[in-house]
Amino acid sequence: MEQLRLMQMTDHEQMMALWEKSDGVVVSEADTPTELAQFLQRNPGLSYVAEQDGQIIGTVLGGHDGRRGFLYHLAVEQAHRGRRLGQRLAEACLHSLAEQGITKCHIFVVADNEDGQRFWTRCGWEKRDTFFVYSRSLA
Repeated sequence: MEQLRLMQMTDHEQMMALWEKSDGVVVSEADTPTELAQFLQRNPGLSYVAEQDGQIIGTVLGGHDGRRGFLYHLAVEQAHRGRRLGQRLAEACLHSLAEQGITKCHIFVVADNEDGQRFWTRCGWEKRDTFFVYSRSLA
């Protein structure tokens, strides 16, 4: 049986392996050990892994800007999907965000990630089409 626990930096190698093989998860320069350590330090107690027999089989990064929460990199090993593990990971983050006074949360889903869109809709999330996301690299 899988166990949920708080994410640790020692999980980085296994998490990267999961993210790199998960459709819909975009790995970028923001996923280096240094960047992830800074993210976890700024957002303590908000990111989780699911583990079974010492192997990470699911992840979710949770954070906030003091006003709104954000979830990133929700991923579950293909062999472990369909058992509500992704929903449990997301709910753990949402519960922790609410405990920190955050009342609304957002996610980013890649436009062609149909499985992800179905998942989030089933979990009660509302697709917003009233605004666009723009990005700019600072480096």
